[in-house]
Amino acid sequence: MRIRKVVFPVAGLGTRFLPASKVVPKEMLPLIDKPLIQYAVEEAVDAGCDTLIFVTNRYKHSIADFYDKSYELEAKLEAAGKHELLSIVRNLLPPGVRAVFVTQPEALGLGHAVLCAKAVVGNEPFAVMLPDDMIWNRGHGALRQMVEIAEEQRASVIAVEDVPREHTNRYGIVSAEPVTETLARLRGVVEKPKPDAAPSTLAIVGRYVLDPRIFELLETTGTGSGGEIQLTDAIATLLREQPVFSYRFTGRRFDCGNRLGMVQATVHLALEDPELHAPVVELMRERLSRE
Repeated sequence: MRIRKVVFPVAGLGTRFLPASKVVPKEMLPLIDKPLIQYAVEEAVDAGCDTLIFVTNRYKHSIADFYDKSYELEAKLEAAGKHELLSIVRNLLPPGVRAVFVTQPEALGLGHAVLCAKAVVGNEPFAVMLPDDMIWNRGHGALRQMVEIAEEQRASVIAVEDVPREHTNRYGIVSAEPVTETLARLRGVVEKPKPDAAPSTLAIVGRYVLDPRIFELLETTGTGSGGEIQLTDAIATLLREQPVFSYRFTGRRFDCGNRLGMVQATVHLALEDPELHAPVVELMRERLSRE
């Protein structure tokens, strides 16, 4: 059950980051010196994926440009003897890893975006990653952890974490039967329930390993919450047919779909950087002293 392919739904407009996202897709906004999408790509590569499927819209070209070869830039770096920078630019994707771009003609929801990748994924298990959820840790990435569970259980695996009950209306919420401290078998899932109707506070976050059966279910899934085709609705059907597990991953998630999350992730990464740690700490101390 090797997971070779991963789907990145990146067709959203990123309105929370206007006016910057008018010309720069939110997935290309930088965290220190790398765009948000690159953190997700590196996590996917760490998990063993070799086919990266970007579901985008007809206006977003910069993501494809980022992973394309830049002849002029590479020539200038080589001529200037900047070999370290040249290596970084040339190795955004390792050898043997390819990027495929698929257009989502209409913004009809996450489930529809995943369905757009059906022809490329084919009849094999695959992953879905939402770049907005940047998950950091010092060990293996969250997706690699999930792939190992999926291979062991031969089943779909959904990443989850506890959220405050008052925030359940922002997430897909699951009910699950514990198997271990971090693993549970799903018994139900509902999209964005009100706090008093939520079956738990265990929320789905942007990592999935899915059986290809999900495509057939998405094709017959009607519109749900928000008038969109919801991936959680198809998962709710899938778990009635075969085992689906929730997994509490090791790592810290930053919700980079909003401004505060981007700031939190940037500060965290800066403090983890050996060159930036000391000056950033000093900057924070100086700023806080003025507060």
